[in-house]
Amino acid sequence: MKHLIPLLLCLLLMIPAAMAEEPAASLYIKAIPDLAEDFALGMDVSSVLALEAAGVKYYDHDGNERDLFDILAENGVNYIRVRVWNDPFDTNGNGYGGGNCDIRTAVEIGQRATAHGMKLLVDFHYSDFWADPAKQMLPKAWKGKRTSAKVSLLKEYTADCLTQLKEAGVDVGMVQLGNETNNGMAGEKSFTNMAKLMSVGAEAVRDIYPGALIAVHFANPENADNYYGYARKLAENSVDYDVFASSYYPYWHGTLDNLKTVLGTIASEYGKKVMVAETSYAYTIEDGDFSGNTIGEGGAYLKPYPFTLQGQANNLTDVIRAMHDIGGIGVFYWEGAWVPVPGGSWEANSALWEQHGAGWASSYAAEYDSQDAGKYYGGCACDNQALFDFSGKALESLKVFKLIRQGNDVPVTVDALDDVTLMIDLTAEIVLPDTVNAVMSDNTRQAVPVEWEPYDAQAMKDGGVKTYTIKGMAGGMEATCQVAMIEYNHLQNWSFEDADKGEWVANNLGGCEQLYIEEKKTDSVTGEKHYHFYSAQAGTVEFTLEQTVEGLPAGTYRYEIAIMGGDGGTVDIYTYVKVNGVEVARTPSTITSYNVWDKPLIEGIQVQDGDMVTVGVYVKCSGSGNGAWGKIDDAKLNASR
Repeated sequence: MKHLIPLLLCLLLMIPAAMAEEPAASLYIKAIPDLAEDFALGMDVSSVLALEAAGVKYYDHDGNERDLFDILAENGVNYIRVRVWNDPFDTNGNGYGGGNCDIRTAVEIGQRATAHGMKLLVDFHYSDFWADPAKQMLPKAWKGKRTSAKVSLLKEYTADCLTQLKEAGVDVGMVQLGNETNNGMAGEKSFTNMAKLMSVGAEAVRDIYPGALIAVHFANPENADNYYGYARKLAENSVDYDVFASSYYPYWHGTLDNLKTVLGTIASEYGKKVMVAETSYAYTIEDGDFSGNTIGEGGAYLKPYPFTLQGQANNLTDVIRAMHDIGGIGVFYWEGAWVPVPGGSWEANSALWEQHGAGWASSYAAEYDSQDAGKYYGGCACDNQALFDFSGKALESLKVFKLIRQGNDVPVTVDALDDVTLMIDLTAEIVLPDTVNAVMSDNTRQAVPVEWEPYDAQAMKDGGVKTYTIKGMAGGMEATCQVAMIEYNHLQNWSFEDADKGEWVANNLGGCEQLYIEEKKTDSVTGEKHYHFYSAQAGTVEFTLEQTVEGLPAGTYRYEIAIMGGDGGTVDIYTYVKVNGVEVARTPSTITSYNVWDKPLIEGIQVQDGDMVTVGVYVKCSGSGNGAWGKIDDAKLNASR
């Protein structure tokens, strides 16, 4: 017993020291107390070696310079993700950028992760540079090879890379076969051929790392039918995998409820594990490296959280909670340590990006990807979404990984104010709201009184169609109101923002699979909703969408509606106007590609008292590619000026 007393005293003395190491936090973090011990709280840090070579340093919450992996492990990160490109270098050995992430990079990052008790997720892109839904380019060394040859090459390449990792002592816990493989992999576009490649990749993983999980990875979970289709095709082709992984960026990828439904359904129906392989959120709209950011002022994207540290922490917490709720196995934050290089100007930064590959792409990538990287090479487009500030110091939001299990119960405070957007008819009275929504630190909303700066209502009405910005103060913060002065629109639910009450009537002439109002801000002209159409089978996209208006004052009117889409093949699209059931005008329209809106205009519509006016759009597509699709928005029936 006497030998136990010193030991007990030692243990007791250690408790306060251990408690002192727990990171105190100022942010509100809602606990998930029953989160599984082996839940992957991961981060992709693929660019770290290039950044460190360019002079980036990392600092803990107290401002002490530390090794990045020390800081991550201390804050609860237990898994590291690293992308692997086959050969991200030109013929002279110059790196393409984005971290120059070949297998040598993965080995070094993997060794550092393993030394800090973290597992490694190996993300094979099977490309020499970035792979995503829009781009799945063939590695240079595989150019001109038939599918059967690529199958052998991919298995050999995967096995060789994993062997290097294993011989280096890297603790590989998961291997990802392709990156965001919605529309292809390694230059293959048919799912049958993609499945062959995935299958031999899986064989290599089982041979070299038999205990590692095998993941497949897709993006755009807001397109639920597509996700169910991927899962079905994987099963039909007997692809051996363990984890169905998804990207989830809340700006573009729909709601968390949708994500839970889609991944939960796949997990249940196919007996697979599910997880989020990529997510991130901005804590500021500022740019730190003189190279524009994906998320900044304006932009056609959703903003479910404020761009604040608390908003960033709430996003990460909620994504983790969503995966926990459906039995998911983890969440990986994408490139949380990709901060600006210390050049101090665009010219100095550019030299570092070129030399070390520390930007998203260098000019040398032009030989491989001339249409994208070759034109738009530069720095980091997500430095404002990192979990470190622009100088490399850990942000408060990094503590989420450590504190998620017990939470951080601090008083709920105002974090930001929602912007106010109004559309006011030029003939109507201009009245601004008395309150605005304050976004609280727990992401709830509370109405707070607002006092607007003086504005000239008559001048705004006399100024015609125009948007005005009015500032104010609410809860000690600056409030903003965007007032769009518009002409009176005689159509109901003109931008499809309201619940469908039958104002718009669709006549499905060809058996189109999908015709409905869709909520997706990135695909809308105004607001967050639009009318959506899609059909995979050739020749089935044919429909009309129209609205009838009665009681119009006699006069002359004009009508326009916006449409965009793609994969239409041969199309016959036009807008039309009927008066008392007789077509009086039509004008042709078209769909070409994503976010290219056509807005055909019909003018000189003569209306007499008592006339019934019907306006609409006719769409017919033969279909090509993955199926004809499109969006319709912003229908306007105005009196002529």
